[in-house]
Amino acid sequence: MKIGFEAKRVFHNTTGLGNYGRDLIKSLSAHYPENDYYLYNPKPSQKKLFSVDTNNVREKLPSTSFYKKFKNYWRQKAIINDLVKDDIVLFHGLSGEIPSGLRKQGIKSIVTIHDLIFVRYPKLYSFFDRKIHFLKFKKAAVNADVVVAISEQTKADIIKYLKIEASKVKVVYQTCNDAFKNEYDNTQKEKVKQKYHLPEEFLLNVGTLEERKNAFSIVKTLKNINTKLVLIGRETKYSDGIKEYIKKHGLDDKVMFLKNVPIIDLAVIYQLATVFIYPSIFEGFGIPIIEALYSKTPVISSTGSCFSEAGGPNSLYVSPENHHDLGEKIKYLLEHPEKRNELKEKGYHYVQQFNTENVTQNIYEIYKSVLK
Repeated sequence: MKIGFEAKRVFHNTTGLGNYGRDLIKSLSAHYPENDYYLYNPKPSQKKLFSVDTNNVREKLPSTSFYKKFKNYWRQKAIINDLVKDDIVLFHGLSGEIPSGLRKQGIKSIVTIHDLIFVRYPKLYSFFDRKIHFLKFKKAAVNADVVVAISEQTKADIIKYLKIEASKVKVVYQTCNDAFKNEYDNTQKEKVKQKYHLPEEFLLNVGTLEERKNAFSIVKTLKNINTKLVLIGRETKYSDGIKEYIKKHGLDDKVMFLKNVPIIDLAVIYQLATVFIYPSIFEGFGIPIIEALYSKTPVISSTGSCFSEAGGPNSLYVSPENHHDLGEKIKYLLEHPEKRNELKEKGYHYVQQFNTENVTQNIYEIYKSVLK
């Protein structure tokens, strides 16, 4: 069976959407090697985010100078010619998009939609971006044979905002990179600790420093807590406000900013952290929570949205607007190591349902059902 993928983000996106595609394709290739997987990439990648190093995975680029120049037209429409030529029987849009004309050519399709944050929180997006996102997602959801949602929260939003029948939407949770599932020894941990000058005890937050992720709320708790915070992620204008607050309140020695941390180092830092905090306002799922649970690090996250789906019953939750409550829960965990140990073990047990084998099998079952 030949399966095609809209793979722009596999080759060009360094964060969540790219990770989703890369992890899924690698796992499909390993667990179902009898198939051929074609990755349709609109342009050569500058960074080596994904290497095609197996016989059953192929990268496909636009084949003419015209389509190389007009790559968006290629990926939205002209790609159909390549799919037919390559005998693709199923096409998977990994991040909310599929090309026009699939059904006319008898090619089955599914599309994964990660979230509809641009509808729920329009102020975070420009008018133009909101309209483009909505039209693309609506078109894909209507025309695909099956819509995959990465959480029950996202499924509810697809039904509500895109007006898609519930029976057409299937929930398949995500997993995380295998690096977070390994246990690192004390030598490795000490090496990473020295490399980044990490303290013995620290709070950890991972994700782009932007308004929706709400890292500012963690910083605000530090005035009354004797601990340190490590923020790992790309900085935006939102970071400027955080740094001004830190300077104003004399918290410079309590907050560390890191970015572009290699994945193995990041996995070790998760295991070194005392508590992982993810006070985001809204997400499609919340992969960093999964990464923390696999790392046996206790989690504090937000009420609402999808966070309890990812964190389970043995993580702690606070309203993302209530940094006072967040501070109390941080202090409670720092002062009660026995509670941290309990959350670690129960959280690690809970997160096993998101293992690579389960996620891959669930996606593949959808492939088979669509092709029947």
